[in-house]
Amino acid sequence: MPALTKLASAMLALGTLASAHAADKIAADLVLTQATLIDVAGGQAVRGKSVVLKGDRIIAVVADRDLPNYAARRTMRLPGKYLMPGLWDTHVHFGGGPALIDENKNLLPVYLAYGITTVRDCSGDLPDTVLSWRDQINHGELEGPTIFTSGAKLEGYKPLWKGTIEVGTPEEVGKALDRLQGQKVDFVKITENTLKPELYLEALRQAKERGMRTSGHIPVQKTLAQMFDAGLGTVEHQSYLLRAATPREAELTAQVAAGALTGKEAMKLSLASYDEPTARASFRYMASKGTAVVPTLSVSRVVAYLDTEDHSHDEALQYIGPGLRATYDWRVQRAAQDNPEQVALRKATFEKSAALLPILAQEGVSIIAGTDAGFLNSYDYPGQALHDEIGLYVKYGLTPAQALQSAVIAGPRFLGKLDRYGSLEAGKTADLLVLDANPLQDIAATRQIRTVVSRGKVYDRTMLDQLLAQAKANAKVGAAH
Repeated sequence: MPALTKLASAMLALGTLASAHAADKIAADLVLTQATLIDVAGGQAVRGKSVVLKGDRIIAVVADRDLPNYAARRTMRLPGKYLMPGLWDTHVHFGGGPALIDENKNLLPVYLAYGITTVRDCSGDLPDTVLSWRDQINHGELEGPTIFTSGAKLEGYKPLWKGTIEVGTPEEVGKALDRLQGQKVDFVKITENTLKPELYLEALRQAKERGMRTSGHIPVQKTLAQMFDAGLGTVEHQSYLLRAATPREAELTAQVAAGALTGKEAMKLSLASYDEPTARASFRYMASKGTAVVPTLSVSRVVAYLDTEDHSHDEALQYIGPGLRATYDWRVQRAAQDNPEQVALRKATFEKSAALLPILAQEGVSIIAGTDAGFLNSYDYPGQALHDEIGLYVKYGLTPAQALQSAVIAGPRFLGKLDRYGSLEAGKTADLLVLDANPLQDIAATRQIRTVVSRGKVYDRTMLDQLLAQAKANAKVGAAH
């Protein structure tokens, strides 16, 4: 055989062999390698592993030596960086009426820019709009975090808040739940301003019977144990739990129900009679019933200290449109009318409430990070507030690992979505953060975001800055108009 023919045959054989090896490889869209992985559940930093993505899913987490088994279209080498699942803010609001739909919508990319890849909407006055956004985001038609939503909340007749379903009988509760199930809401939100306490319990009973998760404020005429027994899924706002931290809870609740005390008066007396053993026993019972808490400390702290802290130059204010800024005024003005005794009470309420965090954790209560960010809630900024929130958790006694668990694992656990979220594992949604520092050592590292991956789409730092610049520009356009 001529030499050239032999060479050609050898090259053909090598090419065929290479093609066979390539065919054996697993196709992937992206590999993230050389970073330190954050095992949030275990509170551990893991080295020597890489994360492989295809579409909107993680398809493998493998030892670096096994990477040759994958053929990726793109590889991101991240030496010195830290890789963790995306953050969840499980208590946000969109609202302010139809005129503010665009201002609310403009904030969706801001959540992504701050590493919040999922939000749980706890109902405002734009429930149908939010349901539409949820579907558009899921179909890749709108840029923003994954949304889980309650739809319209349940309330009594003539409610304080707009955008509610008004119910006054068990039959109306059933019809309301029919409607919400038809909309495929992710949970049911119940508030207590005008809803009769017995009907509140009835709503919990019916929702539980249907397998619907529930979330709510607590009527002052009922004890916390009654809420836990009825199957309440989450207590929204940790300050409610102060009522269960006194031996006088049943007495004070009965007095409020009889009209002998106001809710504020009962709270003051609860603070004065706080008892840690009682608190621990109440929280153990709470944990045994599976009720979780969403603290919303960030907004509580802002309101508590409005008399001494000036927010007029907050950097995050530049992303808030003029209409949404105007909704802040009611809370600011209300706080400004408080006398010195009332100011002292709101600060004491916040501080004692925040101090419950380590006790709740020690007694096994699930703590789910949520901020109350959105319209009406002054200087509680979408995106930034979640970092403020988990920073407060550490300040008041949780470890950085516990704070991360509250913002990564506890939310999907409440919604029954741990098969898709909460860790860096094969089969999970490709929602990831690349950080410049280790959040297990310093929770503030969650603010040092280098890259966000949302449902498989990569946003590098330049793209994240562009999202923020666009939000700032949109807010300025709104102000000009």
